Amino acid sequence: MNMQELAQKAKAASTQLALLTSAQKNAALAAMAHAVETRAQELYAANRLDVQEAQEAAQRGTLKPALLARLKLDENKLHAVTHGMRELMALPDPVGQVLAATELDDGLTLKKISCPLGVLLVIFEARPDVLPQIAALAVKSGNAVILKGGREAVRTNEAFLKILQEALAALPGGWPENALNFVSSRQEAAELLQQDGLIDLVIPRGGNALVKYVKENTNIPVLGHADGVCHIYIAPDATPEMALRVCVDAKTQYPAACNTVETLLVDEAWPQENVNRLLAALQGAGVKIHALESQKTRFPGCIYTPELNWHTEYGSLDISVCSVPQVQQAVRHINQWGSHHTDAILTQDEARAQYFLSAVDSAGVYWNASTRFADGYRYGFGAEVGISTAKTHARGPVGLVGLTIYKYRLCGNGQVVADYVGPHAKPFTHKNLLKEAK
Repeated sequence: MNMQELAQKAKAASTQLALLTSAQKNAALAAMAHAVETRAQELYAANRLDVQEAQEAAQRGTLKPALLARLKLDENKLHAVTHGMRELMALPDPVGQVLAATELDDGLTLKKISCPLGVLLVIFEARPDVLPQIAALAVKSGNAVILKGGREAVRTNEAFLKILQEALAALPGGWPENALNFVSSRQEAAELLQQDGLIDLVIPRGGNALVKYVKENTNIPVLGHADGVCHIYIAPDATPEMALRVCVDAKTQYPAACNTVETLLVDEAWPQENVNRLLAALQGAGVKIHALESQKTRFPGCIYTPELNWHTEYGSLDISVCSVPQVQQAVRHINQWGSHHTDAILTQDEARAQYFLSAVDSAGVYWNASTRFADGYRYGFGAEVGISTAKTHARGPVGLVGLTIYKYRLCGNGQVVADYVGPHAKPFTHKNLLKEAK
């Protein structure tokens, strides 16, 4: 099958998916979760082969260690997948929601109704748990999806695809054919990127090179983020206990994740004793700390360099530190060097926190919390299709709502525009029906 034909079939499936009821979609999610749980050993076996091959590639230097860390499928990841599917079942159906309703005139009603986007193309690297998460989101949001996974996880992805497709096909009445699709080659992905008349949204999940390639090679709207350069600013009044706890978690809980902190901005007025405790805590957790030679006194015992690239996403147990005079400089640094992903402030001063939360131009801005919370699962979205740093219809972790758009429905009884034009025109009433209902 060529890629244009695949996209056409996915488009036809999306029309059928848009008509499904909430009960039908929830039944599909239940079947998918049950199938993944009962056939877990098949998935683990496939993943072991992928991991073994990836480890050999990493030893040869042809695979980044960060990708290897994301590749392994274990019991915790699989539980998160099935739990996320069941959480999606409990969430309201994002399709068919009345977002606005206005009575333009007696018997002439305009409604803004949520609807699926249509066909999604999701291109992702390494993480095999992405496939079932996105498949579940596509089911609940009523979208058809074409998935392109990295070659390093091809066996795991194919095992997931087989299990999910068989679970959907076994549902009473079946499931729209080509609602869930998978391709494995770069050439197929390149051809799909040219199907702008059939595919409605591309979501790249991977590094900067992948996102850049996608954006430069398609006319389809792209949703995603190129990198995750996240910051934590430690204000003068930050408690050392909180700073140690939050910063160590944000750096070490999962270093390869895009919401891991990469730069600490430490206020000049934060006591040196606290700085020393923080550095020791990070180093004790295996973190390599990079600082400017000019700030040796402020940050003793680090790895020094005359200059630092402040837009560095390490994806490992490395972190940059920088001393800043006050919150305004911290905000300027973040807006200049960050990736507009997730940035946090540690302070007890509400006014300072509110300034930071308003002035930092990022999809997620946190007060006294780890950047690792930037995740659709933790936000209660059930799962996420990715994190967007763009200023489009969706920003931050993109869950169900981010996979819908809206259409306007106008219902009347024979009204014509001529009635509302000219010196004797009938005036519109513009009555807000939702406001009246409340």
